[in-house]
This record gives sequence, C-alpha cells and structure tokens, in this order.
Amino acid sequence: MAFPVTRLRRLRRTGELRNLVRETRLTPDSFVYPMFVCPGDGVRKEVRSMPGVFNLSVDQAVKEARDAFSLGVPSVILFGLPDKKDEVATGAWEEDGIVQQATRALKREVPGLIVMGDVCLCEYMSHGHCGIVKAAPHSLGAAARDAMNTARVVAVRSRKEKEKAIEAMASAVAAGAAQATAQANYEILNDPTLELLARTSVSLTKAGIDIIAPSDMMDGRVGAIRKALDAAGFENTPILSYAAKFASGFYGPFREAADSAPQFGDRRSYQMDGANLREAMREIEADIEEGADMIMVKPAMPYLDVIATARQRFDLPLAAYQVSGEYAMIEAAARNNWIERDRVMMESLVSIRRAGASMILTYYAKDAAKLLA
Repeated sequence: MAFPVTRLRRLRRTGELRNLVRETRLTPDSFVYPMFVCPGDGVRKEVRSMPGVFNLSVDQAVKEARDAFSLGVPSVILFGLPDKKDEVATGAWEEDGIVQQATRALKREVPGLIVMGDVCLCEYMSHGHCGIVKAAPHSLGAAARDAMNTARVVAVRSRKEKEKAIEAMASAVAAGAAQATAQANYEILNDPTLELLARTSVSLTKAGIDIIAPSDMMDGRVGAIRKALDAAGFENTPILSYAAKFASGFYGPFREAADSAPQFGDRRSYQMDGANLREAMREIEADIEEGADMIMVKPAMPYLDVIATARQRFDLPLAAYQVSGEYAMIEAAARNNWIERDRVMMESLVSIRRAGASMILTYYAKDAAKLLA
C-alpha cells in the first residue's frame, strides 16, 4: 500500500531495527587475505602505494596469517617475490620456491588456515608477462629499404637537398631501431604456457596449498591444471579460477608490491576487455566445463554488474577480488580526510557481497574483521 499507510522509514529508526532487517550480511569468514611473500628473515617492507600492506618474509607472513586467523579470517592467498627471475618462471614451480616455503611454514604453524596459491607466472618471469613470450622485433631492413627508396627520389635534387634528405633518413633509421628495441612485436604463447602452469600447480599442492587459483587467463589452463593435479594424486584439490579477469588500470599498486609489471607492452591480449560482459560469461562457462570448482571476478567494484550476472547464471561459489587500486584509492582519500575510512571500507565490501560474491579477496580482511567482531 502507498504512503501514508506504508512508511519504509519505520524499519530504519534505530540501529537495532536496521540490523534486524538487513538483507546483506558481512562476516569475516567470507574474507580471503592476500599476502606478498619475499626472501629473507624479519622482512616487513611496506608497499609505497598500498599503506598498511607489506612484503613479508616467511617468518613475518606466519605472524600476519596467525593474526588474521585469530580474527576469524579463514584463508590467505599467497603471491611470491622470488630471488631471481627467468624466461621459464622457475621460481614458480621449483620445490623450494618462496611460496612453497611459506606454505609449508603456514601449514605447520597455523593449523586450520586455508592457504590458496595464486598460479600465475608474471612475478617469476624476467619480462613480467603471464606466459612464455615469443618475440619478433620490427625489421630494420624495411626501414633501410624505405630509406634507399627515398634516396633514389632525391638523387635528382641539389646537393643541399640531398644532404638534408640523408640526415632525415639517418634520423628515421635510428628512430626505427629504438622503436624496434623498445616495442618489439611479441606473442604470449598459450599452449606452451599451460605446461608451466600445471607444473606450478602440482608443486604448490605438494607443498601443502589447499586451493589452486590460476590467474593467468590462458585458454585451457583450468583443464590442464585439473589433469595434472589428478595425475599427481591430488584429485581432491579444488580450483578457484580467476575466470573473468579484466585488463584493468586498477592493478597498478599490486604490480609494485609483487614486482610484476610487464617490461614491454601490456596484458590486453590475454586479460579481458573491460567492455565485455557477455564474453565474461563465456569465460566463466568455459572454466566450469574444464573443471573449475569455484569462480572469480577481478576487479570487484568496477565490475559489480559482472559479479551480479555471474551470480544469477552460475551456481558455483563465487569470489571477487577487491584489488590493489580499489584499496589504494580508499586509503589515499582517507589520508587526505576526504572520506571516512572505516565507513567507506565497509560500504565497499558490502557492495561486493550484495552483488553476489560469496568470498571477497581483500587487503582489508583484518581491519574489517576487527570492526565486525
């Protein structure tokens, strides 16, 4: 019935009433806490663009995870900063890799903690891309040929004109060489990368990882990982697929934290175009068909519509990653006294939960858990 019989404000009058009829509940057991693990001992290095987030040595990661677990946060996801990088991501899959070391320590020191392993290669590759790179530099021969053609054209000109033309050609060739060096044609090889992703997944699971979370966005990675895990006797290890991971400007602070920025180009040839909702559903469906047990949308707040659509269409547990840029913006605004930090933090998390996420990967896991206690 309409006003004045119906007055929607009746149920908003007090905090107790608002809590009684609240539709969306936020609890610490829906949080996953991301952590960056690095070599060394006693290392707790704050990430410049992410105040309150640290690169942690294994001993410090254990302390941080224990603290989060005591607050009711049931899970962490690990990202590694290796001692060295190469073109086959050795640090991702070697037995004594940094995430493998951290996993063994966490499983030993914090029993009951669910440890997720991010499976991507960018932190371990010398070039910072998420797969094996095949490079094909621009041809300097073409630039030289163009220069010769230009020389023939100017042959009939005066000596002064020829000198100017030659100078222009030299500059053009030099510029072409610099461009070829800085902006080589390259391709991220999909199928050869699958072998490294599968090998990494098995290595992490042997170290004690509870949930494998591939974030690379290579086609067929879930199927390859599932096959490798099953063959190694890990058929009960679930896969949480970053099924709809968008090429986003919100990842910048993470790339500083994980030292994983591409050395050339970008990741738009394999991460999703942010304009494509229907394609996101195809990506999710493909990963489910390949054996994903859980699915994820990343980033979270700029893609709440994707989360909501995925929730309506698919019945699997659905995660969303409140990424580094989302965190950094809130922190920056709060430090300038432009917003109320805790209120905006909780509002952002509720919005992700309301859109349909059953799990939220967030750097605010500890802080939010304290407020919810």
